[in-house]
Amino acid sequence: MTGSLPRLEVCLSPALLHLFDTRDAVVVIIDVFRATSTIAAALDNGAQCVIPVASVPECVDLGRTIENAITAGERDGKVAEGLEYGNSPLEYPKEFVQGRTVVLTTTNGTRLLHMVKDAAVIITGSFLNLGAVCDFLIAQNKNVLLGCAAWKDRFNMEDTLFAGAVVNRIRDHFALNCDSARAANSLYEQSAKGSFIDFLRDSSHYRRLSGFGLVGDMEYCTTPDLHPVVPILQGRELVIHR
Repeated sequence: MTGSLPRLEVCLSPALLHLFDTRDAVVVIIDVFRATSTIAAALDNGAQCVIPVASVPECVDLGRTIENAITAGERDGKVAEGLEYGNSPLEYPKEFVQGRTVVLTTTNGTRLLHMVKDAAVIITGSFLNLGAVCDFLIAQNKNVLLGCAAWKDRFNMEDTLFAGAVVNRIRDHFALNCDSARAANSLYEQSAKGSFIDFLRDSSHYRRLSGFGLVGDMEYCTTPDLHPVVPILQGRELVIHR
């Protein structure tokens, strides 16, 4: 029976993406701290769309051409020079972001998104929309690649932990012959005894971002299902899947 099921795989770093076949697959871009969390929050709070771009100059230039746009993003955890706002989901409440276009560039997440060229569907995932992402993947009945943005191509805990949470919830609907997916699931099962944020406190990215005073961001980003939307890439724009 498993032979007829779509496959479920996890790519632990953008540096490994070339090893996976994304043709006719659903690819989930994962950057928990903080790009894909910010995307879910902004869209759920009423943003018209989020346009992910690769570079800061591109973000600035595009923002100038779009009415009522917000240029946002970070490099190495801090607001990038030349941009108006950062990469925190807490910066985009409904009263600020509703009806506006967010042009976003980040160190890891938006880079990975632009590396995926031939997928059938590209969505973004975070703990903030965990349940919605899982339901969407089951309904699509296609091969799935969970793509971790990692940290400058290095494995990170939080993206892998989220990938494991997805694998744990949906594995009965997929063929699982991927050791990175099994490893991610094992990591998730270790964390399930407590809170996600407690599990991640000793991770390198938690330590890095807490040094910038972003503990509140990370606590928010590890809260499941606060923003139950599925951001899906249509053309150059991420919008809510309807």
